[in-house]
Order: sequence, then C-alpha cells, then structure tokens
Amino acid sequence: MVIGYTTGVYDMFHIGHLNLLKRAKEQCDYLIVGVSTDELVYHDKNKKPIIAFPERCAIVEAIRYVDQVVPQVDKNKFGAWEKYHFHKMFVGSDWKGSEAWNGFERQFEPVGVEIVYLNYTDGISSTILRKKIQER
Repeated sequence: MVIGYTTGVYDMFHIGHLNLLKRAKEQCDYLIVGVSTDELVYHDKNKKPIIAFPERCAIVEAIRYVDQVVPQVDKNKFGAWEKYHFHKMFVGSDWKGSEAWNGFERQFEPVGVEIVYLNYTDGISSTILRKKIQER
C-alpha cells in the first residue's frame, strides 16, 4: 500500500485545494492530510485563518479523496514521516526548486520518500479570496 502525505491550511476551501487532494489521491492508496493549526498559521503567516481549525479539519475530512486528517502543529516534515511512514509527500508545483523543498528532497532521499510536485491551480488561492471579499 502506498501512503501519501500532504499538508495545508485549507482556509476558505476552494477548487485549488480540491484539485491538489484529488491529484494526490490518484498517486497513492491512502492519503493523510495534515491541516495546519491556527497557532501554526499565525506563527508562519502572521494572520489568523478565517475558518477555525476544527472546522477546517471537518471540511477536509469530508472530502472523498482524504483517508485521514491529522493536525500539523509544526513544519517538521521528517517528524511527520517518523509518525506516519508515508511513501510520497505531495506539494504544489509552485514550491518546486525552492530552498526549503530542495532541502526536503535531500532529507527524504535516504528513506525513499518521493516528493511529488502537483500542478498549481492558477487564479485561485485563499489570499485571492480574501482580497475579493475585501473589495466588496
């Protein structure tokens, strides 16, 4: 069984989120999704999610492509691997070539985890949605 893992905030769930989860599930048998806690989002992005953590988890959990939802309390991807033993880690293609993800590729190579970059859905993000709401 191929276990996949991906993470995200999943605030204001949109088609880009759905596309990523669908594409990830197409490449594994069991998909684990880490949902960032409110505290992690605030620490990383200095903003509070519009939708609270328990509600974001419930939304993601209801998606048919998702087999398990877990809290993402930090960005320690290797710690997540030690806990969940996934074979593939999925991330949006907009991260490909970044210093952080080049580092993850090097870190995971010895344990055989494949980093899979999934096409980013153009024209949609939670940031774009926030701006549209503010414009109204």
